Amino acid sequence: MSTHSTIEDGIDDAATTVGSVWPIHSFVTANPLSGFEDMTFGEAVTQATDLLGGRGYPSRETFRMALDDGRIDPERLESALADRGYDADPETLLERVDAGAESGARTDESDADESDTAAERVDTVLAKWLSAFLDEGHATWSMPNREDGFYAAFRELAPHDGEIPDSGVLASLPDTPVETIEAVLEPYPEGQWVPIFEEQLAALPGWTGLIKQRAADGGAWQSACPITLAGYLAVRLALLDGFGVDVEPSTGPDAPDADPTDEVAEAFLSAWEASYRSAVVDRVSAESRKRAESDPSERPDAQLVFCIDTRSEVIRRHIEAAGEYETHGYAGFFGIPMEYRGYDAEVSVDACPPILDAQHRISEVPTDGEAKDRHNRWSSVREVAGEVVKKLKTNPASAFGFVENAGSGYGLALAARTLIPGRVHGLLDTADAAVPDDHEFCDQIVRHQHTHAGDLPVGLTREERVEYAATAFELMGWTEFGRLVAFVGHASETTNNPYDSSLDCGACAGNPGGPNARVLAEICADPDVRAALRDRGFEIPEDTVFLAGEHNTTTDEIELYGDVPESHADDLEGLRADLAAAREDATAERASSMGGDAAASVDETERRAADWAETRPEWGLAGNAGFVVGPRELTSDLDLDGRAFLHSYDWSTDPDGDALEAILTGPMVVTQWINAQYYFSTVDNAVYGSGSKVTHNPVGNVGVYQGNGGDLMTGLPLQSLMAADDEPYHQPLRLSTVVHAPVERVAEALADHEAVVQLLDNDWLSLTVVDPTQEHRAFEYERDMEWRPAPEPAASDPAAADPEAPAAPEREPAPAAADD
Repeated sequence: MSTHSTIEDGIDDAATTVGSVWPIHSFVTANPLSGFEDMTFGEAVTQATDLLGGRGYPSRETFRMALDDGRIDPERLESALADRGYDADPETLLERVDAGAESGARTDESDADESDTAAERVDTVLAKWLSAFLDEGHATWSMPNREDGFYAAFRELAPHDGEIPDSGVLASLPDTPVETIEAVLEPYPEGQWVPIFEEQLAALPGWTGLIKQRAADGGAWQSACPITLAGYLAVRLALLDGFGVDVEPSTGPDAPDADPTDEVAEAFLSAWEASYRSAVVDRVSAESRKRAESDPSERPDAQLVFCIDTRSEVIRRHIEAAGEYETHGYAGFFGIPMEYRGYDAEVSVDACPPILDAQHRISEVPTDGEAKDRHNRWSSVREVAGEVVKKLKTNPASAFGFVENAGSGYGLALAARTLIPGRVHGLLDTADAAVPDDHEFCDQIVRHQHTHAGDLPVGLTREERVEYAATAFELMGWTEFGRLVAFVGHASETTNNPYDSSLDCGACAGNPGGPNARVLAEICADPDVRAALRDRGFEIPEDTVFLAGEHNTTTDEIELYGDVPESHADDLEGLRADLAAAREDATAERASSMGGDAAASVDETERRAADWAETRPEWGLAGNAGFVVGPRELTSDLDLDGRAFLHSYDWSTDPDGDALEAILTGPMVVTQWINAQYYFSTVDNAVYGSGSKVTHNPVGNVGVYQGNGGDLMTGLPLQSLMAADDEPYHQPLRLSTVVHAPVERVAEALADHEAVVQLLDNDWLSLTVVDPTQEHRAFEYERDMEWRPAPEPAASDPAAADPEAPAAPEREPAPAAADD
């Protein structure tokens, strides 16, 4: 093998240890240790601690609070500790768990020597160059030569940077990245090359994770300004060489030893997870028995399909309580793997999970000329005004004049946003009502156009439209249809928040889900599609009307799009009134959890959405811990506290297990990504999260710094996770999946998917099956496709007698002003 191939293959191997990082404008929640999923969870966190410096388990204080709050069952804890050979008092053992007072250090605790200082200077210089090169339209003056690629641009411009020494390889950079890497590695044996690459990629994991994702996914910015990991490593190694830093790896080929206290921490974590999981499983099992003995329900007035997102669980409960409605859960991209281009959007976005590739281009085209003109006029005014203000503020020649002449008015606007944000929200709502939204004057190009946008076909063929509709109904187990069926995507509303996309739809790669909902609603309303669906066994009544909508997760307002026939006008009016009532109840529940006024909950959530200084507009998916796959009847009478992803599924309509297989290999994997991101961002926010929003410094429209430079932060901010500085709101648990289906069918669905089985075998998530064919008993996945009966609930367990009992102890509300 040539040296060139050896270097490229070594970079590919080393890159697996760095998690992908998406631009902050399209934030994707993903496991930061995804490259370690081929080993057990315990081994992975040990390796990651050695490489990245992050802790892998909750702190002693977090476990103690869970014990004190009753979230960890003492008997389960005792059993978990005994299984690992510990018989001492749990409180005594808990003292062994490292509190992790300091985190984020990727080297040992010895005093920094000159080499450490030089390496820090390399990080500083390199971060400066990366922020300039990877900027996505934020900078006023763009870096020259970006079209030539990162390495070529650096090679051309580096001689003009006074911070870069003219020594070593830097004195005469070779033509290609691989030649530079080869020159720096010449003194080191080939066996050290991959460890060198791993350590250097891990030195700035935020930047390298972004480069890894961008190079792998392509896109407009990568095409215009290409960068590769080889180019990045070449520049980094050249800088290290120029600054005189020895790059010999600090670790050898042997795996690092595990911290012995981690075994105790793992026992506490497992017991905590088992305590939560058993409460959910026992209640699902009890409901399964009740459902088997109950009569079929009557036709609902309306069916609403929400994303499986945990925030949907709250609003769904309150909608069902407001009228004769069914709600269902389905992945928020509604099964349409599409690239989407809004009417006046500058670029298209992938509106599907990152584990999928977009298969279609869907664009908006105006159909109402008058509404389009009104939209364009107001949009142009706002755009021009925004650009003028931006240039006046950032241009040194005009900034002082801007403050002198506009400062009072600008200051009043800021004061209003600070002191009366709720009224600002009302004013903006009134203004927005006068400007048509895209969906009011645009149609989507859904039918196949026999043309392409880039590599993607525009629209969908008839066969594809039928397949997407049939797949949706098959996965949800639908056989009955109401007079109204609404597919409801979701988005968030927040102000002055770099992490706003982290609150949008995770299944849509950090984008709103409304466009996907509109596509599926239009597909299902198509008479040709409905006729084809009848041939496949889906008898959709003539009086069923399909709608789309979007759920604002910050304010819990649900907007339904489109018109209905006169025959359904009263149905739609009644539904909208009940959605408004459900909003009142849902916001009261959520406002309480954020320390707000439940009596004025709608106003409180609107205030949070409009307040430019609000660090916590909503909780997002904080608290997520479970994923329930089964009929809605199993959970409709349960308050799951907004902690469970809910995917509708009926095993009796899925004889071949195809729908179940699709859920376990798609939505379950995506929810595990989300869960892992929240877990690691909570247990070590300095390494795997992004610290406090108060000190965030957005850079290049791609990420944030803490302070004025350095590495990009890679995870969620403290305010999305913590009720107070020392009190996590998110309970850091690995995902517990509960499936209602015959256990043999679940095993068959998993059999051909090694990557999913690997996640289970390596304890990245758990899987419990409630089997309706075996007296509704529960079975837990162990390892190597083996199952064991789950413990029967104790007679004293309230879940055994009361399936309406809450699935877990409720969390205390957050303080009213917790800025962390």
